Amino acid sequence: MALPGALDPKLSLSFSKTSFHNFRRIIPSFLSLSRQFTGGGTPFKSKIMVVKCSSTPRNQEDGGGNGSSSGGSLKNALSNIVDKRVEELLGKEENKEMLDKLNKATERVQLARKELANIQRQELEAQQMRKYIDQLETRAAECNCFKIAECQKEVLEAKAMVEEAERALGEKGENTRNEERLESVKAASVCALVGTLAAVPIYLSRVTDSPQLLLQLGVTFASCALFGVTFRYAVRRDIDDTHLKTGAAGAFAVVKGLATLSGGSPLEFNSASFLSHAVDGAFFVFQDLFIFTFAAVSLDFCFKSRFVSPFPLREIRAEEQIK
Repeated sequence: MALPGALDPKLSLSFSKTSFHNFRRIIPSFLSLSRQFTGGGTPFKSKIMVVKCSSTPRNQEDGGGNGSSSGGSLKNALSNIVDKRVEELLGKEENKEMLDKLNKATERVQLARKELANIQRQELEAQQMRKYIDQLETRAAECNCFKIAECQKEVLEAKAMVEEAERALGEKGENTRNEERLESVKAASVCALVGTLAAVPIYLSRVTDSPQLLLQLGVTFASCALFGVTFRYAVRRDIDDTHLKTGAAGAFAVVKGLATLSGGSPLEFNSASFLSHAVDGAFFVFQDLFIFTFAAVSLDFCFKSRFVSPFPLREIRAEEQIK
């Protein structure tokens, strides 16, 4: 490789102070570049054996121009040497493989940097999402607390209303029960009075003394009073049901007539005694049926005239309010 001033070892060069300083700055960069390509070894051996430099120019007038031209030629020479050396190093197969590995490593580093940037971006997004979720949970908790407070308030108000309604219903129910009792007493009084009056002619024709008459009238009075209460609860609002009303009267008549028959003369095991008890039983039943029928008719008349109210009173009042 031809280099001016480097082929001949005995050739000496003279540089000014400026050229020398330029040369000192270029040599370290060249050596470091050569070590990078050769792994720290010496890239080549220079044939420059001796370089003589003087601190003062030969000619004071031409010193500046010669120094600058010498420094420029040295730079160009070194640049050419470095370029050729780099081309030689790059031309080797082993260096090409190293460069390929270097390029691949560089690509991997770039990919790793991109992945790191993506991970950092995802972490930032996750932190923002966590903050947003925390805010939502805080708002939801506040809303839930507010709703719970409102629900508790509504529950307390509803409970107070229920208690008030129960008290009102209790008072109203107590009043209704008292009114029901009064209506039952009225029904019993009507049936007892009418039934007793209907039984007076019958008992006068059969009883000869006053104590026996009073006993029969007292039993009839009690029976008709009980019939009035039972008739009111049995008929209820079906005051036009004839079968129900006559059935109630017939049931009481049969029970009272048979009870009267059982209190008479004892039964004997002969046909005359059987016939006599059968006739007496039929007479007692029809007699009591007459009495209870009068009591039922009188109570029915009181129902229709509103003197006595049927059971129950609240349904009757509800119908009246609807009408």
